[in-house]
Amino acid sequence: MRIITGVAKGIKLKVPKGLDVRPTADRVKESIFNILANLELQVDRNAIIGAKVLDLFTGTGNLGLEALSRGADHALFVDHSMVSLATTKENINHANLSKVSEVHRGDSLKTLDKLTQSGRSFTLIFVDPPYNQGLVNAVLQKLDSTDVVENGGIIVVEYSKHEQLTADWQHLKLVRNERYGETLVAFLTRYYEITSGGS
Repeated sequence: MRIITGVAKGIKLKVPKGLDVRPTADRVKESIFNILANLELQVDRNAIIGAKVLDLFTGTGNLGLEALSRGADHALFVDHSMVSLATTKENINHANLSKVSEVHRGDSLKTLDKLTQSGRSFTLIFVDPPYNQGLVNAVLQKLDSTDVVENGGIIVVEYSKHEQLTADWQHLKLVRNERYGETLVAFLTRYYEITSGGS
């Protein structure tokens, strides 16, 4: 597993042994970032360049670090596991991206509440929870009901083919869904204009 391109191109990332971490495969990650680079947003902003990134269930920091390497401004990495965060910190330092990185230990849903209370928001959010535990829809419901996602912000969600997105959202819109073997990757955006009944 490595950083594919950008200022930290080629840096190999550490994956802890014996830990239930499922890092995004390089081929899937490359596809994700190719899609992000070509998404046509309804805001005057590139999805990656200058992004404020939130990497939930970060595991190794793989996705957030790739975004930083490609020009994101800042990334907050969140996980409840001390081992995962220690690995993430090591990968951040190895990639020489510590000045634009922040690491937080905590439950992802509770962290979203804290971020809301503190008024923090992000333009690019990665959600890669353990599969088949109902976490994907719980996180999306939270992102739908809070202001953590900025207007026109993008959410990238990895989930199992055995899970189904509820799509019971008021503010989120699914713009693309891809399958890579057992893994599905959904791309969603949030537009506050969707709030008022509309068609």
